[in-house]
Amino acid sequence: MQWVQRSVGLAIIGTASLGALLLWLAVAAGDPEAGEAPEEGVVLGVWQVFYDTAAPPPRVLLAAVGVALLLAAGVALFERRIATHARRSDDPGRMPLAPKVVMAETRGVYAGPVTITVLIPARNEEGCIAETLASLRAQSHPPERIIVVADNCTDRTVPLAREAGVEVLETVANTKKKAGGLNQALARVLPGMGDNDCVMVMDADTTLDAGFLAGAVRRLSDDRALMAVGGLFYGGEGAGLIGQFQRNEYTRYQRDLKRRRGRVFVLTGTASVFRARALKAVAEERGRNLPGIPGDVYDTVALTEDNELTIALKSLGALMISPAECTVVTEVMPTWRALWAQRLRWQRGALENLGAYGLRPSTFRYWAQQLGIGYGVIALGSYLTLIILMLIATDTWVWFPFWIGVGLVFTVERVVTVWRGGWRARLLGLSLFPELFYATFLNVVYVKGVWDLSWTGRPPGSMWCSPGTARGRRTADDRVGDHPSGEHAARGVHRRAVRIRRDQHHRLPHPGGGQDPAQGLRPRLVRHPQPARRDAQHRPRRPDLSAAPRSVSAGPATMRPGSETHVTGL
Repeated sequence: MQWVQRSVGLAIIGTASLGALLLWLAVAAGDPEAGEAPEEGVVLGVWQVFYDTAAPPPRVLLAAVGVALLLAAGVALFERRIATHARRSDDPGRMPLAPKVVMAETRGVYAGPVTITVLIPARNEEGCIAETLASLRAQSHPPERIIVVADNCTDRTVPLAREAGVEVLETVANTKKKAGGLNQALARVLPGMGDNDCVMVMDADTTLDAGFLAGAVRRLSDDRALMAVGGLFYGGEGAGLIGQFQRNEYTRYQRDLKRRRGRVFVLTGTASVFRARALKAVAEERGRNLPGIPGDVYDTVALTEDNELTIALKSLGALMISPAECTVVTEVMPTWRALWAQRLRWQRGALENLGAYGLRPSTFRYWAQQLGIGYGVIALGSYLTLIILMLIATDTWVWFPFWIGVGLVFTVERVVTVWRGGWRARLLGLSLFPELFYATFLNVVYVKGVWDLSWTGRPPGSMWCSPGTARGRRTADDRVGDHPSGEHAARGVHRRAVRIRRDQHHRLPHPGGGQDPAQGLRPRLVRHPQPARRDAQHRPRRPDLSAAPRSVSAGPATMRPGSETHVTGL
């Protein structure tokens, strides 16, 4: 399987290159017109200019527009067909989260009001944790519980969180960064949750809009088949020009989501709400229909855990949405170095996830998106190369009215799509060339991600791996994890992990962190907990964190009266 995953980037670039070649051959098949000398004119009676009115033949323009429309329509129609099939699926074994399956299983059952438990993975976030917690307290519908998942913090993150009156869970022997920390927290909170109990995962550097949770709760209450609600994220202020580049990018992305009526590309890691039922289903399917360790919600091998979890939920038929009323503000990368590291991680993670899942209905949109990016890299690179060659080969500046018109249309699109971002966003879009530079930067990141994955990539994760395995990666965007002994642990347990794969079925790592300190690197496994029953005779209780190890501390204001869900039969 390693060669399959490492060839994903090459397959995408190769397919995009083949498409570009076919387009070039189709254009070149016609008889080229003989070039004419540029005409000369005078502008405002002062400036002498040379211009050329040549333009592509109408048949070429019509063919290009027709192909683009057909491709866009084909992708949209196929995506809609996939979504419709998933929603109508009645196979609980293959798609346990399909709306039809969920509606049938919950018909006539009242699972109580929707409750929200917030998990905030944090590593040395003393500079922003207070503001994040304040935004949660200011919600028009405040959460029932707030838990800060502190991982290897060496600053004042933990005391600041306790002073704010929230629960703090400090991870134990975690070497798997953010995903590992969240898995430890979820192993504690999920067993006592029912169908209407939800978990919100949000970054420690994110500020919620005051109506975020109210909007999410309303959506989840109105549709019991809805499994997740994602946020629409916008970039925070500051960081100068590079910050504005990112704010423009995020504004366009949110505009695209709104035009799709909230249909999800990726459940953003900045802030997303999940039903406990959905997360339990993912944990149960790991190692069978989904990659990862059985019992883990997050795949600790994935570089981009939010993207991987989105694909996992879609593979199980989950219905998800990112509504316009659920908005968040997140930090932007302040330097080009940090932005490079972040985007390289995102791009490479997306390609690795496609390699892990392969070509299946739930990944069709992502494959099409990556093909579009690959073709865009070729198209923009070819355009810039042609401009440079023209500047070198000619000694006179020649204006082409047709292409100036195309550029004006493109400029208008750049401005309109960031209009809601304010005057700075519009001014940057109007300038055009700076954003072309930014697009070129992102294209270079894409090529670097393909190169790293194909020739210098790490060995991809298998369907089964040891709970003690660590990847030891460090990027500017990481918030949790990165234990110094991670890589050595990975080497030490690799052979042992192979031997235990046969008897790992239906088991999960130790809730305290995957390693028993008394047993060194030997993985400690326990039986997979059975999902809590929700009927009129049985009311599940929330886990008693006061009986947990000393790494868990409960603040005075973490549980509101009446936050337990009551289940009755209708």
